[in-house]
Amino acid sequence: MVKNILVVGASGYVGSQLVPALAQKGYHVTATGRDLKVLEKRGWSRLHNVDLVELDLAVDTDLSPVLKNIDVVFFLVHGMSYGDNFVDVELQSARNFSEQLKISQVQQVIYLGSLQPVSSHSQHFIARKKTGEILRESNVVVTELRAGIIVGPGSAVIEVMRDFVYHLPIIITPKWMTSRNSPIALENILYYLVELLNFTPETHKIFDIAGPELLTYKQQMQIIGKLAGKEVHIIPLTFLTPKMAAYWFKIITSVPTNIAKALVGGLQYDLTADGEKIQALIPQKLLSFEQAVAKTLTHESDIIDSEVWGFDPDALSRWRPGYGYYPKQAGYTLKTDLSAESLWQQIQLIGTQEGYFFANILWRIREWMDYLAGGDSLTRYRRDPEKLALGDRIDSWKVIAIKENSFLSLLFGMKAPGLGRLEFNITDKGTYRELDIRAWWHPAGFWGLLYWFVMMPAHLFIFKGMTKAIVKKCRAKI
Repeated sequence: MVKNILVVGASGYVGSQLVPALAQKGYHVTATGRDLKVLEKRGWSRLHNVDLVELDLAVDTDLSPVLKNIDVVFFLVHGMSYGDNFVDVELQSARNFSEQLKISQVQQVIYLGSLQPVSSHSQHFIARKKTGEILRESNVVVTELRAGIIVGPGSAVIEVMRDFVYHLPIIITPKWMTSRNSPIALENILYYLVELLNFTPETHKIFDIAGPELLTYKQQMQIIGKLAGKEVHIIPLTFLTPKMAAYWFKIITSVPTNIAKALVGGLQYDLTADGEKIQALIPQKLLSFEQAVAKTLTHESDIIDSEVWGFDPDALSRWRPGYGYYPKQAGYTLKTDLSAESLWQQIQLIGTQEGYFFANILWRIREWMDYLAGGDSLTRYRRDPEKLALGDRIDSWKVIAIKENSFLSLLFGMKAPGLGRLEFNITDKGTYRELDIRAWWHPAGFWGLLYWFVMMPAHLFIFKGMTKAIVKKCRAKI
């Protein structure tokens, strides 16, 4: 009987949804990710049957403590965030894990891979296929599910298409918008994954998983537009190369560049699938693409009602449908030998007579612009001249997250087409500290996107100056 489960890649899109689903079923889950802080932000540590483990498979380490007493492994790792050499990293991670499986008591590995086109030179597809082959070399029984587009809140492909629909009056795309695929709803794929635990296969299995429809990307964008109440005008351009398209995606959506490249590479191919075998084994009602997207749009506000935004009611009330899912960001990081306590003491003076530490005249000009637009940013607020607390207001800003000597997040309060926050992050690196000041912005449609790019040069100038000014003021007090 399956009791103990290891989810490798728990901080990823599917993994972050699978862990709580497994815990709710009563399984004991060990969830791993490359960054323990990311896992902790999920709130899983509050669940009595979930353990969190930091694990980077790109580093060849002894995994016997992690694999001890594990019955089934869900392998959900991909390496696209590693950069241009992600294929090498991804395959080496699979080899390292496969070698460790050989000396474990694991009964089964469930691997979520990718649908494969008839022929492809895409490194992403090749890596997904080879990963399955490497895992099977461990001699542990591997059940491989091959999926295409997964439809749910946070799905990279869906959020990219959604952002294009909301942000552009005319959508410029590569010529491959007629390529077809079979999108599957997130809840359907989670059902397959969880129900597979009721089976103990004796040989390796490979299943295609797919939704009930075969649709082109153009049809999918039109459906998203219909549900969003937006008219979609698509112009495919033959000269828009994959590399150009990836940067175009990056400008419009803020999806990480390496993920954008993989997405664009996938657009060129038909990804048809035969889901009858998995349906015969685990029957369920498959949501149509329109049904899945409709459910996704109803969960848009989940991004705000989260720890990232401090579960702040003001942020939640100001969120609107159509705001960009992936935030734009700009900031500056500086290394210093100053203590975290010294930096924190200075940061807490924001909004006092120190103003905003640098280029205060530019901050005042922005406040006047807000006032002329009907805002109240000229009104000064500051509860305490030296200390900050959660919920404090600093002029037009609000403290939505605070951790002493480490982190401060301020909700943007001026009038603008979108929703944003300003973060101060102090990271102790042992021999030095890193001070990072960064703005995050979810644009509201085309005007929100334009606003961001107009303001970005000023942001880069100001944040660089702020970090240096804070360090300089700290040294002056020593």
